[in-house]
Amino acid sequence: MPTSLLTDLILGIDHVALAVRDIDAALPVYAALGFFLLDRSEVHGEHSGMLYATLQSHEATLVLVQGTSPASQVSQFVEKFGAGMHHVAFAVTDLDEALRRSVEAGITPDTPVVSDTGIRQAFLHRDERTGVRIELIERRDAPFSEHNVEQLFRHLEAKGLY
Repeated sequence: MPTSLLTDLILGIDHVALAVRDIDAALPVYAALGFFLLDRSEVHGEHSGMLYATLQSHEATLVLVQGTSPASQVSQFVEKFGAGMHHVAFAVTDLDEALRRSVEAGITPDTPVVSDTGIRQAFLHRDERTGVRIELIERRDAPFSEHNVEQLFRHLEAKGLY
């Protein structure tokens, strides 16, 4: 893939999602590093069920995710890959164009675009070589949307992906 294919669309890293076994045990580690808790929430679903906590330190945003049952996608991810980076989200100026160029480069989306006020997101297929899933996210001064998080993970759930 040419390195310049999405260069003009990517603004930077929006957030990094870390899969953990226990959010409450992980929070003090990141607090010691200077991160503070922005919010916590829960997504319901047999396979998409998870708890998540959004942490911020200056320009860095981390999202800790924990499965709510052994059948949860996040729990399955931890079982297969261990605790660690679940996905990295790149902020883009134009999500539709970024997706079009990704497909042109042979990187297919695993979810359709999900939208809420001021925020649009999509997951790309997990890279088999690195185990990392990439998310593309277009924001217009909007926080995370519980609706979007739930929809993204439900689309993955419907395909049996984690």
